[in-house]
Amino acid sequence: MFKGFKDFAMRGNVIDLAVAVVVGAAFAALIGAFSKALIMPIVGIFLGGGITAGTIEINGQVIDFTLMINAVIVFVITMAVIYFVFVLPMNRIRTRMGAGEVDTTPPDVKLLTEIRDLLLEQRGR
Repeated sequence: MFKGFKDFAMRGNVIDLAVAVVVGAAFAALIGAFSKALIMPIVGIFLGGGITAGTIEINGQVIDFTLMINAVIVFVITMAVIYFVFVLPMNRIRTRMGAGEVDTTPPDVKLLTEIRDLLLEQRGR
């Protein structure tokens, strides 16, 4: 039981996933600080300035448009950075290494295909 868990934990995928989670959390904190320090004030200026910029109060409930606009901007920035810094370079590396195409055919289907091809070859003789 423990051997199976050890094998699972020591696979490269689990280590890569752990690193990705840590890097993602650090990146989220960085983007959060950037948005709080720079984007929210700029959005507030465009929505009227002051403490209540970008908010509407209806029956004592405050609707904060600045917060929503900020979240959308942060999401777009985060996705763009992840794509251009991580995904695009990895895709290029995989293409250069020849690992761009992964055969996802299950082993049983491969075996049946080989059997079919052998039977067709025998009939043709």
